[in-house]
Amino acid sequence: MPDITPEPIMRIAMGFMAAKHLFVANEIGLFEALAKGPAELETLAQRTNLPPRTLRIAADAMVALGFLEREGERYRNAPVAAAFLGGTAGAPDFRPMLRFWNRISYPAWLRLEEAMRTGQGQSHFERFSAEEQRIFSEGVESFSAPMAAALAAAYDFGRHRRLLDAGGGTGSFLIAVLRRHAALKATLFELPGAAAVARQRLAREPEGARIDVIAGDMFKDPLPGGHDAVLVANTVHVLSVAHNLELFRHIRRHAASGTRLLLVDVWTDPTHTQPPAAPLMAGEFLVIAGEGQAYSEAEADAWLAETGWHKLERKPLAGPGSLIVAEAA
Repeated sequence: MPDITPEPIMRIAMGFMAAKHLFVANEIGLFEALAKGPAELETLAQRTNLPPRTLRIAADAMVALGFLEREGERYRNAPVAAAFLGGTAGAPDFRPMLRFWNRISYPAWLRLEEAMRTGQGQSHFERFSAEEQRIFSEGVESFSAPMAAALAAAYDFGRHRRLLDAGGGTGSFLIAVLRRHAALKATLFELPGAAAVARQRLAREPEGARIDVIAGDMFKDPLPGGHDAVLVANTVHVLSVAHNLELFRHIRRHAASGTRLLLVDVWTDPTHTQPPAAPLMAGEFLVIAGEGQAYSEAEADAWLAETGWHKLERKPLAGPGSLIVAEAA
């Protein structure tokens, strides 16, 4: 066993340190401060209002992880941080995603063992404050942005008149789709807390004028009518098998024949190990929702057949996400 070392164990076991350093660097505004230009430690400490001694710990950790670069005594954002974390207007913004993982996910992951033993979620998201709901909604939107853009480009929405997004969060998927399809109108159906965040978010976008926001429970309340396509994005993975079957049936009862069902999620292979991100994210779904996990395409196929839907195709999107398209039989 001369070639076997504990290095893989140490690398993964120390991963929580790297993640937390990144989260904190985001929270203290380190990348935003360097978006103004390279700076020495004392100047950077003034920009972030932190003691130089502790700021050096954060900055040097970011250099080691490849998010900052250092030349002499001056730090600057590495290209990846400048592109996604500097807060540049018009650029993709992953800061809300990191804030979500820091404020919502990380505390819940500390209780992953309890979640594994009990099957109970650890985030208590049903009792979120307005601030927690905002962090949750904005973080999910940030994480989902690449998938939303890919969906808008990959699927032919030109065949539809009105799209219903069931459990659509802030409406970010609808914004991406309507931005590419000027004739399409849409409805966002969400729980009251998320719907309130969505109304504020959509008011800032031109596409918001073509989106109706309706508050309700997609299990208990009738779904809004008049739609020829229904989008369910990043929702299946937070539900149990029984609840997914119930949801598919509920949508089918309110859908006319020929209505399309668009399922965006982290659909896995039959072993639940590919794509590689899926088995890791399954832990996230567990600690956040309790009953959540990653599901395979084959499982979705069986649910669709059982609930009155005919599967048409699966399309890859961005990252680990993909789209399953079905039609009301």
